Amino acid sequence: MAIVMQHLVNGISLGSLYALIAIGYTMVYGILRLINFAHGDIVMMAAYFAYFGIAAFHVPWYITVVVVVALTALMGAGIEKVAYRPLRDAPKTSILISAIGVSYLLENLANYLFSGVPKAFPAIGGLADNIVIGGVSVQMVSLFTPVIVVLLVLGLMFIINKTKLGMAMRAVSKDYEIARVMGIKIDNVISYTFMIGSGLAAIGAILWGAKYPQVQPMMGVMPGLKCFIAAVIGGIGNIGGAMLGGFILGLGEILLVAIAPDLTGYRDAFAFIFLIIVLLAKPTGILGEKVTEKV
Repeated sequence: MAIVMQHLVNGISLGSLYALIAIGYTMVYGILRLINFAHGDIVMMAAYFAYFGIAAFHVPWYITVVVVVALTALMGAGIEKVAYRPLRDAPKTSILISAIGVSYLLENLANYLFSGVPKAFPAIGGLADNIVIGGVSVQMVSLFTPVIVVLLVLGLMFIINKTKLGMAMRAVSKDYEIARVMGIKIDNVISYTFMIGSGLAAIGAILWGAKYPQVQPMMGVMPGLKCFIAAVIGGIGNIGGAMLGGFILGLGEILLVAIAPDLTGYRDAFAFIFLIIVLLAKPTGILGEKVTEKV
């Protein structure tokens, strides 16, 4: 039972991280119908910001967290303004190529500025400490991550459902052109969406660094891809679906390794196999709704 609980705690913690980062994908897609393939690399840049803030400049971690979230949010808005906004009315293929280009730009920029040598992510508070509960050794970050994610999602749902910005975001997601005609400032709404998604990615990067304490330029590639898969599995464009997909993926990976240790090297393949199975059964994802294309 102790071993089972150990795996469940690890799975829920990993699933929470996937869910938090997947929300960034699903928010951007919900409004722009755009897959922001640079989102995983935004996570990587946020991890570097946190590393240099704490390890290089010796800024207290609680101040660093606030600064990193702000810088990453501004970076997300800047990427939208430079790489996506000029192509707003271009074919979707052009925007997709731009997103891939931004991803490679961030990876190579990080490699040039910070080198490809992995760096040890600094300890934040007591997140790296281990405690024993009922015979189960649990890292503090594994306990705090689900709680933080739930609180952040509740705050996000409040913004979306109870504020003017959230009302504008919902209007833009329903009908881009009609929202513009009704006087909604589309550019501002999209910028705020990128800022919120990137801010959540920054928190996800800090929690990821606390759990897997290594920073290097390619660290965002596989987590970013898996979080995109999680968003698709849950129903991309649906925040609840992104959370569900993240938890399913995280628990599935950990339980796969627990049940069949010989398949440890194939844990990344599990995400893709499960994605294919879900899409064959329900092409719009578990909580996704069928969208009628306008002609």
